[in-house]
Amino acid sequence: MKTLRPFPKDFLWGAATSAYQVEGAAQLEGKKLSQQDVINRRPGVADAEVASDHYHRYKEDVALMKELGLRSYRFSLAWARIFPDGVGDPNPQGVQFYHHLLDELQKAGITPIVTLYHYDMPLALVEKYDGWIDRQSVADFAYYTEFVLREYGGKVKYWLTINEQSIIVQYWTKKNLIPEKYLDDPQVRYQINHHMNLAHATACKLVHQLVPGGMVGAAINTAPIYPLTSTPCDVMAAQNALDVRNLFYLDVYFKGQYNKAAFIYLEEMGVAPKIEPGDLELFREGYSDFLALNYYSSDCAKFPPPDAQRTESGVNYTGKKGEIDSYETMPDFFQIVRNPNCDTTDWDWAIDPTGLEYLLRDIYTRYGKPLMITENGLGFFDKLEDDGTVHDDYRIDYLRSHIRAVQRAMHYGVEVLSYNPWSFMDLLSTENGYQKRYGFVYVDRGEEDLRTLDRIKKDSYYWYQQVIASGGQKL
Repeated sequence: MKTLRPFPKDFLWGAATSAYQVEGAAQLEGKKLSQQDVINRRPGVADAEVASDHYHRYKEDVALMKELGLRSYRFSLAWARIFPDGVGDPNPQGVQFYHHLLDELQKAGITPIVTLYHYDMPLALVEKYDGWIDRQSVADFAYYTEFVLREYGGKVKYWLTINEQSIIVQYWTKKNLIPEKYLDDPQVRYQINHHMNLAHATACKLVHQLVPGGMVGAAINTAPIYPLTSTPCDVMAAQNALDVRNLFYLDVYFKGQYNKAAFIYLEEMGVAPKIEPGDLELFREGYSDFLALNYYSSDCAKFPPPDAQRTESGVNYTGKKGEIDSYETMPDFFQIVRNPNCDTTDWDWAIDPTGLEYLLRDIYTRYGKPLMITENGLGFFDKLEDDGTVHDDYRIDYLRSHIRAVQRAMHYGVEVLSYNPWSFMDLLSTENGYQKRYGFVYVDRGEEDLRTLDRIKKDSYYWYQQVIASGGQKL
């Protein structure tokens, strides 16, 4: 094996979570509901009311982070905990909670990487004007962001704006509460995206104005897209899918404009967003300092048959391979398919560490901006043994291969600031509750049975502890 350049000494080895997936206390101490608190209510599946109870156990959790050796912690603020109605007066208890958390991280020597928005639009704004569908959302997000930056800007250098904008668009009816009147109008999802682009750019401007030395960027879920075959039509389909699923977002962040091929296609399909005067100027003014990547799998595309109809990205709810309910199809442009050359997780996500190296090198070549990994991990049916241990060698193997991919990309010149795998602890999976676990730390609860909520270190915890202590040399 080639000897690779070592990780830099200031590399931020970390882990990640999000507010609604770990905090719980969904309606306690002044917090009101977010749309995710409602979306996650499904019979037989855990919801966000308690989640992993991080709100009450954050000191214990940060102590475990410190013992693990984390140098960074990527987490999100719950908009509805700070502003229960989205705007108006802040909730003092919610504001203080994040001060306490940031202070605890500071004492532990852990650098916070803070996400402003992780799917959880305050329910009050969804009820008021349909959330991101309405342009008022941009102004209200700016109101929230400005308060947050003035409140915590002295404690946080790295800011993430919107988590997984591309996923919010792909799964627009699963990541947003969409009123029934919009469900047959696919243009709405691209209008949502446009408003989030404006919100992102506004937040970037505010960070540059209000946080001296602050750095800001989006956290985007991206995947390399391979052609199913080497036939020219499949290669072209892969390019089309790249334009719509990746560059449509990244070009806005770094070029201040929509990807032309993707926008022309959306115009032809009658689903392009409405753009108002000054919008593109705001895109250019709200520049990003870096890009954060959430990487789990790669995608594969072929050219669709002539009679193909539009289909949206599907979900595997069961954890049985092959039971994903659909793949995305854009007629006369691309059709996403399973890659026969990659194994998958139990939830039909391709396992492809090489894809992470490919993605890092490709994006860095295109835009020349520093990169972070803010999510990367393996969801699995972890088992708590009778002796109180959790053996997750499969997770160790997955993370080891992806860390090597990051190191290879850095060896060839890519600037990567941090690696924050998903997730520090078991948390509420957006689609799959607690059956699908990602954490280094096991949380003792079931879907509806809260059990003890005790924290139990998995084998991967001890392995990652050694990785961090060795600066990535002991994998």
